[in-house]
Amino acid sequence: MTPEEDTVAQGEDRSPEPSASGGAPPVRLGITTPVVSMLPGAHADWEVDGSIDEVATIATTADRLGYHHLTCSEHVVVPTEVAKVRGGRYWDPLATFGYLAAVTTRIRLATNVLVLGYHHPLEIAKRYGTLDQVAGGRVILGLGVGSLQEEFELLGVPFDDRGRRGDDALAALRASLSEPRPSYDGAYYRFADVVLDPCAQQSSVPLWIGGRTARSLRRAVELGDGWVPFGLKAADIAAMIGTARATPAWAARRRPLEVILRNGRPLDPVGDPDDARRTVDRLVDAGATGLQLWFSHDSLDHYLEQLEAMAILMESR
Repeated sequence: MTPEEDTVAQGEDRSPEPSASGGAPPVRLGITTPVVSMLPGAHADWEVDGSIDEVATIATTADRLGYHHLTCSEHVVVPTEVAKVRGGRYWDPLATFGYLAAVTTRIRLATNVLVLGYHHPLEIAKRYGTLDQVAGGRVILGLGVGSLQEEFELLGVPFDDRGRRGDDALAALRASLSEPRPSYDGAYYRFADVVLDPCAQQSSVPLWIGGRTARSLRRAVELGDGWVPFGLKAADIAAMIGTARATPAWAARRRPLEVILRNGRPLDPVGDPDDARRTVDRLVDAGATGLQLWFSHDSLDHYLEQLEAMAILMESR
């Protein structure tokens, strides 16, 4: 993959403030968390035997260095043949973040992503609302409609109408995440006269919408706080955002849409800081308000060095 083929990943909860000097706003840094998921050919050997201890060390270091968020993805089960492409390891985000919430203080905990069709909206509201209380208001919900039909079938949930069902689930989540007595009446989900206790601590939990299509971007503009694209070239992302900006839905937004982009090949800020800086500039030019970073590393210590080097590089940017 060439430098121009940087791909993207993740949206965010608030627009960055302008810098004191009047220049470009600061870019928030997040990380694609090692160990908790492993794509074939895209992980280090040491991650295979990695444990929660290593993950916690990464989380506390990123927290100390001022990183904005770390991620955990969701797949319940992955068919054996599919795992050869998508990987088979996916730690459960709720259990993982419950542990990490106890050892960190500032860094946000971002699902990347939960599949809406696998859960009733009230299940997400209760479980992640409780996590938001445990974490002191640091949850970000990355949500997507899903694409792995075999997994839908294994779980016994509908696949063909997942887009419409997902839109309704997003609206239901808006109505329930921070409400102790939520009510909602939609096409797929309806509830009233119920108590949801605890609900989220945040008055509005950020919803990042995942996907790589124009429809996922429209969904983010209409129903979310940010876009979580993946597997797309930076130039294509810029063009898609440009098109979306011309829509009435974009103009009607009360807050700017956040877009967090992922580098398409691992960064090496220790060994090649100039390349890391150029990659950041490319992604910001494509529309990034934040980054979700993937580093080159061959050990836990090397990964921690990369975290620190990147934080220092961004301070001088």
